[in-house]
Amino acid sequence: LESATMGRSGYTCVRHIFCTLNVLMWLCGCGILGVGIWLRLSYAGYTQLLPKYSMISADSLCIAVGVIIFIVAFFGCCGSWFQSRCMLVTYFSLVIFMFVVEFLFATLAFVFRENLGGTLKEELTEGIKLHYNTSESNSLENIWNHIHKEFHCCGVTNYEDWYLIDAWPGKRNVPASCCLSEFANDTACGYEGNQDMWYTTGCAEQVQMWFVERLHIVGIVGLVVAFIQLFGLISSMLLFCTVRHKRTSHTYKSYDPAT
Repeated sequence: LESATMGRSGYTCVRHIFCTLNVLMWLCGCGILGVGIWLRLSYAGYTQLLPKYSMISADSLCIAVGVIIFIVAFFGCCGSWFQSRCMLVTYFSLVIFMFVVEFLFATLAFVFRENLGGTLKEELTEGIKLHYNTSESNSLENIWNHIHKEFHCCGVTNYEDWYLIDAWPGKRNVPASCCLSEFANDTACGYEGNQDMWYTTGCAEQVQMWFVERLHIVGIVGLVVAFIQLFGLISSMLLFCTVRHKRTSHTYKSYDPAT
């Protein structure tokens, strides 16, 4: 009797933790989805940073990740609350699928890490040439202005990336945001011949350095996500097996000839 009571207590504890965790993940998914929609509506120009890869823009990734977390957490929470074996199996399958996709992405990123940087630089440069237009509000201009000011850089590789673009045909100008902070108020700073007033480092290099300096944060987030997924897998199977056992026992007792 005592072991049965402990078993029920353990099952109840795992069920409540699992349900609470998935509610929090569901709210997190809603938040990420909301951020993605906000980025899509407010900063549509981000899709023009990488013309051929607009599907991996910040807003698209946030929307995709938010929807996936929303769906997975929904099945986990409902499966736990209603003790539904079908939902628990669906949750388990979705988490396994996420594990496989994450592993494939990590493997591809590692294998093609040498080519990835060059490809991104080419795409960013192509985006500047094709889509940079100073006459459009909330466009690529605003995004590059923010990048220049935030990372104290100019262009993708260097300021020469801004030469001969459609925004100023035939001129070797740069955006005013490329100007050093001490020349920020000089309206003529971005004009041809004022190279001494511009940032000389490319933004690709600066962003890469910023990312490398925060790899430990990425690692911690990755470990937390992996732990949550592993806990979800184990918990969902424990709950599934317990629910199946309870229903099997109930069915057996219902048809027991001795009763």
